[in-house]
Amino acid sequence: MFESVNHYKHSKNKIMNFKQFIGIDVSKLWLDFAVFEQNNLVFHMRVENSLKGIQSFMKELKRLITFDFKLIVFCMEHTGIYNNHLLDYLYKKNANICVESAIQIKQSSGLQRGKNDKVDAIRIAQFAYKNRDELKLWEPKREVIQLLKHLTILRSRLVGVLKQLKTPIKESTEFVTNKINRASIELCKRAINSTEKDLEEVEKSIQLVIDSDPELHRLFKIVTSIKGIGSVTAAEIIITTNEFKDINSAKKFACYSGVAPFEHRSGSSIRGKTRVSKMGNKSVKTLLHMAALVAASFDDQLKHYYQRKVAEGKNKMSVLNAVRNKLIQRIFACVNQNRLFINNYQHALA
Repeated sequence: MFESVNHYKHSKNKIMNFKQFIGIDVSKLWLDFAVFEQNNLVFHMRVENSLKGIQSFMKELKRLITFDFKLIVFCMEHTGIYNNHLLDYLYKKNANICVESAIQIKQSSGLQRGKNDKVDAIRIAQFAYKNRDELKLWEPKREVIQLLKHLTILRSRLVGVLKQLKTPIKESTEFVTNKINRASIELCKRAINSTEKDLEEVEKSIQLVIDSDPELHRLFKIVTSIKGIGSVTAAEIIITTNEFKDINSAKKFACYSGVAPFEHRSGSSIRGKTRVSKMGNKSVKTLLHMAALVAASFDDQLKHYYQRKVAEGKNKMSVLNAVRNKLIQRIFACVNQNRLFINNYQHALA
């Protein structure tokens, strides 16, 4: 099975020759297919989200249109594991696949009235047709990256479970008797200990996956050489950038993670504050925020920078965001130059 992740190949001339554009609305139980020839709807079909359902659609597709995989593009939204059956089938058939973010398709569709699965599939097909010259074709990430992603998601869930168990006990200490509090601790002890052991095993598995793959190990070593970037943050950056293949510049990653500041101005009279976008990856942004707090405390250069800017009257959160951007710049500079981070580094050409 393949995850719906974005490792792209781009072939502009090939995409311009597509004849059919198939939009697919994916849910847990159903797949809605809208088949367009150029910008005209040929037919719509709903099937079960299973191999049997996909095969029944393909049989109908071959009956109703002049069929050639090379002239068809299948476009769908990124819906995590629900895409897996379809992606696995199409990839094995060497089909042209496009996986786009839901928000990109929604914004491209303009003002929308009404919503259902059929309408969504039609909008996705129209998106593919309208953007046919700019579509990027999907390929699965390496299996080791998919495994690493599943392990980091599992780790995050276990951390969440521990927080749900521990936080109420800690917060109730001042509001209940010691007898009640001890009873709560005793009742949760086995669950907490078991979850902590599971978390420890998952973290060992993550490290084992990283150490067993030379490329992952190289990238992990480079990224964690930057003060403030721990193992959890490093793993998430490597996963979300697809080993720095899909996102290979600091500017793009700053936009992706929601830490790049954007100007808000219209003409000469409307001047809004420069601020970051709310559409970034929130989990990555949170990890970078924690990394920036550590770096601003323990990295001499960034600590001096933070203190100087705050002393000048700058907003603390704005300065921390600047630290996040500096960390991103350090990460991508080191990865692109294949070296560990060194303070006051001078390039060989200099």
